[in-house]
Amino acid sequence: MEKAILALENGYFFYGWSFSSPVRETGGEVIFNTSMTGYQEILTDPSYKGQIVVMTASEIGNYGINEEDSQSDRVWVNGFVVKDVPNVYSNYRAVESLKSYLEKNNVLGIFGVDTRAVVRILREKGVMKGYIGVGDISPVEAVKKARSIPDISELNLVAEVSKPSVYRWTQKSWKWPKGYEEQTEFHYKVAVLDYGVKRDILRLLADRNLELICFPYNASAEEVLSINPDGIFLSNGPGDPAILTYQIKQIQKLIASEKPIFGICLGHQLLSWAFGSRTYKLEFGHHGGNHPVKNLKTGKVEITAQNHNYATDETKLPQDVEITHINLNDNTIEGMRHKNYPVFSIQHHPEAAPGPHDSFYIFDEFYNLIKECKK
Repeated sequence: MEKAILALENGYFFYGWSFSSPVRETGGEVIFNTSMTGYQEILTDPSYKGQIVVMTASEIGNYGINEEDSQSDRVWVNGFVVKDVPNVYSNYRAVESLKSYLEKNNVLGIFGVDTRAVVRILREKGVMKGYIGVGDISPVEAVKKARSIPDISELNLVAEVSKPSVYRWTQKSWKWPKGYEEQTEFHYKVAVLDYGVKRDILRLLADRNLELICFPYNASAEEVLSINPDGIFLSNGPGDPAILTYQIKQIQKLIASEKPIFGICLGHQLLSWAFGSRTYKLEFGHHGGNHPVKNLKTGKVEITAQNHNYATDETKLPQDVEITHINLNDNTIEGMRHKNYPVFSIQHHPEAAPGPHDSFYIFDEFYNLIKECKK
Protein backbone atom coordinates (compact mmCIF):
# COMPACT_ATOMS: atom_id res chain seq x y z
CA MET A 1 0.00 0.00 0.00
CA GLU A 2 1.49 3.31 -1.13
CA LYS A 3 0.37 6.89 -1.36
CA ALA A 4 -1.43 7.61 -4.63
CA ILE A 5 -3.06 10.53 -6.40
CA LEU A 6 -6.12 10.89 -8.62
CA ALA A 7 -5.87 13.98 -10.84
CA LEU A 8 -8.55 15.38 -13.14
CA GLU A 9 -7.85 17.36 -16.28
CA ASN A 10 -9.60 20.44 -14.86
CA GLY A 11 -6.94 20.74 -12.15
CA TYR A 12 -8.64 19.03 -9.21
CA PHE A 13 -6.69 16.30 -7.46
CA PHE A 14 -7.28 13.85 -4.60
CA TYR A 15 -4.91 11.81 -2.49
CA GLY A 16 -5.47 8.21 -1.50
CA TRP A 17 -3.70 4.88 -1.23
CA SER A 18 -3.09 2.24 -3.86
CA PHE A 19 -4.46 -1.18 -2.94
CA SER A 20 -3.64 -3.33 -5.95
CA SER A 21 -1.44 -4.09 -8.90
CA PRO A 22 2.24 -3.64 -9.68
CA VAL A 23 1.06 -1.02 -12.19
CA ARG A 24 2.28 2.42 -11.09
CA GLU A 25 0.06 4.66 -13.20
CA THR A 26 -2.99 4.67 -15.41
CA GLY A 27 -5.31 7.08 -17.15
CA GLY A 28 -8.69 7.23 -18.81
CA GLU A 29 -12.08 8.89 -18.84
CA VAL A 30 -13.33 9.26 -15.26
CA ILE A 31 -16.96 8.26 -14.69
CA PHE A 32 -18.96 7.32 -11.59
CA ASN A 33 -21.22 4.34 -10.92
CA THR A 34 -23.98 4.46 -8.30
CA SER A 35 -24.41 0.68 -7.87
CA MET A 36 -23.98 -0.50 -4.28
CA THR A 37 -23.13 -4.06 -5.34
CA GLY A 38 -22.07 -5.81 -8.53
CA TYR A 39 -18.51 -4.47 -8.67
CA GLN A 40 -17.24 -7.74 -10.21
CA GLU A 41 -19.68 -7.44 -13.10
CA ILE A 42 -18.73 -3.77 -13.56
CA LEU A 43 -15.01 -4.52 -13.59
CA THR A 44 -15.41 -7.24 -16.23
CA ASP A 45 -17.90 -5.43 -18.49
CA PRO A 46 -16.06 -4.65 -21.76
CA SER A 47 -18.12 -1.45 -22.08
CA TYR A 48 -15.91 0.12 -19.39
CA LYS A 49 -12.77 -0.18 -21.49
CA GLY A 50 -10.90 3.14 -21.45
CA GLN A 51 -12.51 4.39 -18.24
CA ILE A 52 -11.56 4.97 -14.62
CA VAL A 53 -14.60 3.98 -12.57
CA VAL A 54 -15.42 5.80 -9.32
CA MET A 55 -17.83 3.86 -7.10
CA THR A 56 -20.20 6.03 -5.03
CA ALA A 57 -20.94 3.35 -2.40
CA SER A 58 -18.83 3.91 0.70
CA GLU A 59 -17.30 0.42 0.91
CA ILE A 60 -16.50 -1.85 -2.02
CA GLY A 61 -15.16 -5.40 -1.81
CA ASN A 62 -17.19 -6.77 1.12
CA TYR A 63 -18.17 -10.03 -0.55
CA GLY A 64 -14.96 -10.68 -2.48
CA ILE A 65 -14.74 -12.17 -5.96
CA ASN A 66 -16.31 -15.41 -7.17
CA GLU A 67 -15.80 -17.58 -10.25
CA GLU A 68 -19.29 -17.12 -11.70
CA ASP A 69 -20.32 -13.47 -11.98
CA SER A 70 -17.70 -12.10 -14.39
CA GLN A 71 -19.08 -10.68 -17.63
CA SER A 72 -15.96 -11.54 -19.64
CA ASP A 73 -12.66 -13.33 -19.15
CA ARG A 74 -10.77 -10.32 -17.76
CA VAL A 75 -11.03 -6.90 -16.10
CA TRP A 76 -11.53 -4.05 -18.59
CA VAL A 77 -11.58 -0.85 -16.50
CA ASN A 78 -8.45 1.29 -16.72
CA GLY A 79 -8.60 2.15 -13.01
CA PHE A 80 -10.83 1.69 -9.97
CA VAL A 81 -11.53 4.35 -7.31
CA VAL A 82 -13.30 3.63 -3.99
CA LYS A 83 -13.81 5.32 -0.64
CA ASP A 84 -12.89 2.26 1.40
CA VAL A 85 -11.96 -1.35 0.74
CA PRO A 86 -12.28 -3.95 3.55
CA ASN A 87 -9.46 -6.20 4.72
CA VAL A 88 -11.91 -9.10 5.15
CA TYR A 89 -14.47 -10.38 2.65
CA SER A 90 -17.30 -12.82 3.27
CA ASN A 91 -19.52 -14.77 0.87
CA TYR A 92 -20.10 -18.48 0.39
CA ARG A 93 -19.10 -18.24 -3.30
CA ALA A 94 -16.03 -16.02 -2.84
CA VAL A 95 -12.62 -17.37 -3.84
CA GLU A 96 -10.44 -14.26 -3.46
CA SER A 97 -10.39 -10.62 -2.41
CA LEU A 98 -11.01 -7.62 -4.63
CA LYS A 99 -7.40 -6.57 -4.02
CA SER A 100 -5.89 -9.85 -5.22
CA TYR A 101 -8.25 -9.92 -8.20
CA LEU A 102 -7.16 -6.47 -9.39
CA GLU A 103 -3.51 -7.40 -8.80
CA LYS A 104 -3.91 -10.53 -10.90
CA ASN A 105 -5.44 -8.47 -13.71
CA ASN A 106 -2.85 -5.65 -13.49
CA VAL A 107 -5.47 -3.01 -12.73
CA LEU A 108 -4.63 -0.08 -10.48
CA GLY A 109 -7.04 0.59 -7.62
CA ILE A 110 -7.02 3.53 -5.20
CA PHE A 111 -8.93 3.94 -1.93
CA GLY A 112 -9.24 6.65 0.71
CA VAL A 113 -10.44 9.14 -1.91
CA ASP A 114 -13.29 11.53 -1.14
CA THR A 115 -15.51 9.93 -3.77
CA ARG A 116 -18.45 12.21 -2.96
CA ALA A 117 -16.35 15.22 -3.90
CA VAL A 118 -15.19 13.55 -7.12
CA VAL A 119 -18.79 12.76 -8.08
CA ARG A 120 -19.93 16.34 -7.42
CA ILE A 121 -17.22 17.62 -9.76
CA LEU A 122 -18.21 15.16 -12.48
CA ARG A 123 -21.90 16.01 -12.09
CA GLU A 124 -21.26 19.74 -12.30
CA LYS A 125 -18.44 19.79 -14.87
CA GLY A 126 -19.10 16.57 -16.80
CA VAL A 127 -16.97 13.49 -17.33
CA MET A 128 -13.34 14.26 -17.97
CA LYS A 129 -9.97 12.66 -18.40
CA GLY A 130 -8.09 11.58 -15.30
CA TYR A 131 -4.84 10.06 -14.13
CA ILE A 132 -3.91 7.81 -11.20
CA GLY A 133 -0.29 7.67 -10.09
CA VAL A 134 1.44 5.85 -7.25
CA GLY A 135 4.36 7.27 -5.28
CA ASP A 136 5.89 10.72 -5.15
CA ILE A 137 4.06 12.48 -7.96
CA SER A 138 3.29 16.19 -7.71
CA PRO A 139 -0.24 17.44 -8.38
CA VAL A 140 1.05 19.61 -11.22
CA GLU A 141 2.66 16.63 -12.93
CA ALA A 142 -0.41 14.44 -12.34
CA VAL A 143 -2.80 17.01 -13.85
CA LYS A 144 -0.47 17.43 -16.81
CA LYS A 145 -0.55 13.68 -17.41
CA ALA A 146 -4.35 13.65 -17.14
CA ARG A 147 -4.60 16.30 -19.84
CA SER A 148 -2.28 14.33 -22.16
CA ILE A 149 -4.50 11.24 -22.22
CA PRO A 150 -6.21 10.68 -25.61
CA ASP A 151 -9.89 11.54 -25.75
CA ILE A 152 -12.06 8.43 -25.67
CA SER A 153 -13.89 9.61 -28.80
CA GLU A 154 -10.63 9.24 -30.74
CA LEU A 155 -10.17 5.55 -29.86
CA ASN A 156 -11.65 2.46 -31.46
CA LEU A 157 -12.10 0.60 -28.19
CA VAL A 158 -14.46 -1.94 -29.74
CA ALA A 159 -11.53 -3.34 -31.71
CA GLU A 160 -9.79 -4.10 -28.41
CA VAL A 161 -12.67 -5.91 -26.69
CA SER A 162 -14.36 -7.86 -29.50
CA LYS A 163 -13.42 -11.52 -29.95
CA PRO A 164 -11.28 -11.81 -33.13
CA SER A 165 -13.04 -14.80 -34.68
CA VAL A 166 -16.45 -16.44 -34.99
CA TYR A 167 -17.56 -18.51 -31.98
CA ARG A 168 -20.64 -20.27 -30.63
CA TRP A 169 -22.24 -19.58 -27.24
CA THR A 170 -24.32 -22.27 -25.50
CA GLN A 171 -24.16 -21.46 -21.77
CA LYS A 172 -27.46 -20.62 -20.05
CA SER A 173 -28.08 -18.49 -16.94
CA TRP A 174 -26.97 -19.56 -13.48
CA LYS A 175 -29.60 -21.48 -11.52
CA TRP A 176 -29.47 -22.82 -7.99
CA PRO A 177 -28.25 -25.46 -7.25
CA LYS A 178 -26.89 -26.62 -10.63
CA GLY A 179 -25.10 -23.43 -11.63
CA TYR A 180 -24.56 -22.87 -15.35
CA GLU A 181 -25.99 -25.42 -17.76
CA GLU A 182 -25.47 -25.92 -21.49
CA GLN A 183 -28.19 -25.57 -24.10
CA THR A 184 -29.78 -28.77 -25.35
CA GLU A 185 -32.50 -27.21 -27.50
CA PHE A 186 -32.24 -24.70 -30.35
CA HIS A 187 -35.25 -22.98 -31.91
CA TYR A 188 -33.85 -20.16 -34.05
CA LYS A 189 -30.39 -19.16 -35.26
CA VAL A 190 -29.18 -15.71 -34.18
CA ALA A 191 -26.08 -13.91 -35.45
CA VAL A 192 -24.50 -11.86 -32.65
CA LEU A 193 -22.33 -8.87 -33.54
CA ASP A 194 -19.82 -8.87 -30.69
CA TYR A 195 -18.83 -5.27 -29.96
CA GLY A 196 -17.88 -6.29 -26.40
CA VAL A 197 -20.88 -8.40 -25.45
CA LYS A 198 -21.55 -9.27 -21.80
CA ARG A 199 -21.91 -12.91 -20.89
CA ASP A 200 -25.27 -12.44 -19.18
CA ILE A 201 -26.76 -11.05 -22.39
CA LEU A 202 -25.69 -14.19 -24.23
CA ARG A 203 -27.00 -16.37 -21.40
CA LEU A 204 -30.43 -14.75 -21.47
CA LEU A 205 -30.61 -15.26 -25.22
CA ALA A 206 -29.54 -18.88 -24.74
CA ASP A 207 -32.24 -19.31 -22.06
CA ARG A 208 -34.74 -18.72 -24.85
CA ASN A 209 -33.28 -21.59 -26.89
CA LEU A 210 -31.68 -19.34 -29.48
CA GLU A 211 -28.67 -20.76 -31.33
CA LEU A 212 -25.99 -18.07 -30.97
CA ILE A 213 -23.26 -17.61 -33.59
CA CYS A 214 -21.05 -14.68 -32.55
CA PHE A 215 -19.16 -12.58 -35.10
CA PRO A 216 -16.27 -10.14 -34.52
CA TYR A 217 -17.00 -6.42 -34.65
CA ASN A 218 -15.56 -6.03 -38.17
CA ALA A 219 -17.63 -8.76 -39.81
CA SER A 220 -19.31 -7.70 -43.04
CA ALA A 221 -23.04 -7.90 -43.57
CA GLU A 222 -22.39 -10.57 -46.20
CA GLU A 223 -20.51 -12.72 -43.69
CA VAL A 224 -23.31 -12.39 -41.15
CA LEU A 225 -26.03 -13.19 -43.67
CA SER A 226 -24.06 -16.15 -45.05
CA ILE A 227 -25.25 -18.31 -42.14
CA ASN A 228 -28.86 -17.40 -42.98
CA PRO A 229 -29.72 -16.26 -39.44
CA ASP A 230 -33.30 -16.04 -38.23
CA GLY A 231 -32.38 -12.94 -36.23
CA ILE A 232 -29.48 -10.56 -35.61
CA PHE A 233 -28.33 -9.12 -32.29
CA LEU A 234 -26.15 -5.99 -31.94
CA SER A 235 -24.31 -6.00 -28.63
CA ASN A 236 -23.13 -3.50 -26.07
CA GLY A 237 -19.58 -2.14 -26.21
CA PRO A 238 -17.28 0.75 -25.28
CA GLY A 239 -16.52 4.14 -26.76
CA ASP A 240 -18.09 6.61 -29.17
CA PRO A 241 -20.38 5.04 -31.80
CA ALA A 242 -19.68 7.86 -34.25
CA ILE A 243 -16.24 6.49 -35.15
CA LEU A 244 -17.63 3.07 -36.14
CA THR A 245 -18.52 4.15 -39.67
CA TYR A 246 -17.84 0.73 -41.23
CA GLN A 247 -20.10 -0.98 -38.71
CA ILE A 248 -22.89 1.53 -39.35
CA LYS A 249 -22.78 0.80 -43.10
CA GLN A 250 -22.92 -2.96 -42.44
CA ILE A 251 -25.91 -2.49 -40.13
CA GLN A 252 -27.73 -0.55 -42.85
CA LYS A 253 -27.26 -3.57 -45.13
CA LEU A 254 -28.53 -5.88 -42.39
CA ILE A 255 -31.64 -3.72 -41.94
CA ALA A 256 -32.28 -3.93 -45.68
CA SER A 257 -32.20 -7.74 -45.43
CA GLU A 258 -35.42 -7.49 -43.39
CA LYS A 259 -34.09 -9.89 -40.78
CA PRO A 260 -35.29 -9.24 -37.19
CA ILE A 261 -32.68 -7.09 -35.42
CA PHE A 262 -32.31 -6.29 -31.72
CA GLY A 263 -29.70 -3.91 -30.28
CA ILE A 264 -28.60 -3.12 -26.73
CA CYS A 265 -26.61 -0.06 -25.59
CA LEU A 266 -23.89 0.49 -28.23
CA GLY A 267 -25.99 -1.63 -30.57
CA HIS A 268 -28.86 0.79 -29.98
CA GLN A 269 -26.60 3.77 -30.70
CA LEU A 270 -25.28 2.22 -33.92
CA LEU A 271 -28.86 1.64 -35.05
CA SER A 272 -29.53 5.33 -34.39
CA TRP A 273 -26.80 6.24 -36.87
CA ALA A 274 -27.94 3.55 -39.32
CA PHE A 275 -31.48 4.99 -39.20
CA GLY A 276 -30.13 8.42 -40.14
CA SER A 277 -30.02 9.98 -36.68
CA ARG A 278 -26.91 10.65 -34.62
CA THR A 279 -25.73 10.43 -31.01
CA TYR A 280 -24.45 13.04 -28.59
CA LYS A 281 -22.42 12.79 -25.41
CA LEU A 282 -24.22 13.08 -22.09
CA GLU A 283 -22.75 15.41 -19.50
CA PHE A 284 -21.88 12.68 -17.01
CA GLY A 285 -23.50 9.58 -18.47
CA HIS A 286 -25.80 7.00 -16.95
CA HIS A 287 -23.96 4.43 -14.83
CA GLY A 288 -25.82 2.53 -12.12
CA GLY A 289 -28.60 0.14 -11.23
CA ASN A 290 -31.53 2.39 -10.33
CA HIS A 291 -32.49 4.40 -13.42
CA PRO A 292 -36.27 4.74 -13.99
CA VAL A 293 -37.37 4.06 -17.56
CA LYS A 294 -40.95 4.38 -18.83
CA ASN A 295 -42.30 1.93 -21.38
CA LEU A 296 -44.45 4.21 -23.54
CA LYS A 297 -46.53 1.30 -24.85
CA THR A 298 -47.59 -0.08 -21.45
CA GLY A 299 -47.14 3.03 -19.30
CA LYS A 300 -45.17 0.97 -16.79
CA VAL A 301 -41.97 2.22 -15.19
CA GLU A 302 -39.00 -0.14 -15.01
CA ILE A 303 -35.99 0.28 -12.76
CA THR A 304 -33.02 -0.42 -14.99
CA ALA A 305 -29.28 -0.97 -15.04
CA GLN A 306 -27.45 1.52 -17.25
CA ASN A 307 -23.95 2.15 -18.51
CA HIS A 308 -23.62 4.63 -21.35
CA ASN A 309 -22.14 8.05 -22.07
CA TYR A 310 -23.99 8.67 -25.34
CA ALA A 311 -27.65 9.10 -26.25
CA THR A 312 -29.72 9.19 -29.43
CA ASP A 313 -30.56 12.64 -30.80
CA GLU A 314 -34.37 12.70 -30.90
CA THR A 315 -34.45 15.70 -33.23
CA LYS A 316 -32.65 13.72 -35.95
CA LEU A 317 -34.77 10.56 -35.81
CA PRO A 318 -36.71 9.92 -39.03
CA GLN A 319 -40.50 9.70 -38.85
CA ASP A 320 -40.49 5.96 -39.49
CA VAL A 321 -38.72 5.33 -36.17
CA GLU A 322 -40.87 5.25 -33.03
CA ILE A 323 -39.59 5.98 -29.51
CA THR A 324 -40.67 3.16 -27.17
CA HIS A 325 -38.90 3.97 -23.87
CA ILE A 326 -37.71 7.16 -22.16
CA ASN A 327 -35.51 7.86 -19.16
CA LEU A 328 -37.56 9.61 -16.46
CA ASN A 329 -34.50 11.38 -15.03
CA ASP A 330 -33.61 13.36 -18.15
CA ASN A 331 -36.10 12.29 -20.86
CA THR A 332 -33.40 10.76 -23.06
CA ILE A 333 -34.34 7.96 -25.45
CA GLU A 334 -34.10 4.49 -23.90
CA GLY A 335 -35.75 2.45 -26.65
CA MET A 336 -36.94 2.69 -30.23
CA ARG A 337 -38.41 0.60 -33.02
CA HIS A 338 -38.61 0.93 -36.79
CA LYS A 339 -42.16 1.09 -38.17
CA ASN A 340 -41.33 -0.58 -41.51
CA TYR A 341 -38.63 -3.10 -40.57
CA PRO A 342 -38.50 -5.71 -37.76
CA VAL A 343 -35.86 -3.74 -35.88
CA PHE A 344 -35.87 -2.48 -32.29
CA SER A 345 -33.34 -1.51 -29.64
CA ILE A 346 -32.85 -0.62 -25.99
CA GLN A 347 -30.33 1.87 -24.59
CA HIS A 348 -30.21 0.45 -21.06
CA HIS A 349 -29.17 -3.06 -20.02
CA PRO A 350 -32.20 -5.38 -19.71
CA GLU A 351 -29.91 -8.21 -18.59
CA ALA A 352 -28.81 -6.06 -15.61
CA ALA A 353 -25.66 -7.81 -14.28
CA PRO A 354 -25.62 -6.00 -11.97
CA GLY A 355 -29.06 -4.59 -11.30
CA PRO A 356 -32.82 -5.24 -11.30
CA HIS A 357 -34.56 -7.72 -13.60
CA ASP A 358 -37.54 -5.55 -14.55
CA SER A 359 -36.62 -5.61 -18.25
CA PHE A 360 -36.02 -9.33 -18.84
CA TYR A 361 -39.20 -9.37 -20.95
CA ILE A 362 -37.36 -7.56 -23.74
CA PHE A 363 -35.50 -10.77 -24.58
CA ASP A 364 -38.88 -12.48 -24.96
CA GLU A 365 -39.92 -9.72 -27.36
CA PHE A 366 -36.91 -10.50 -29.54
CA TYR A 367 -37.75 -14.20 -29.54
CA ASN A 368 -41.38 -13.48 -30.41
CA LEU A 369 -40.34 -11.09 -33.19
CA ILE A 370 -38.22 -13.83 -34.76
CA LYS A 371 -41.07 -16.31 -34.39
CA GLU A 372 -43.52 -13.92 -36.03
CA CYS A 373 -41.18 -13.22 -38.95
CA LYS A 374 -40.69 -16.94 -39.56
CA LYS A 375 -44.40 -17.49 -40.20
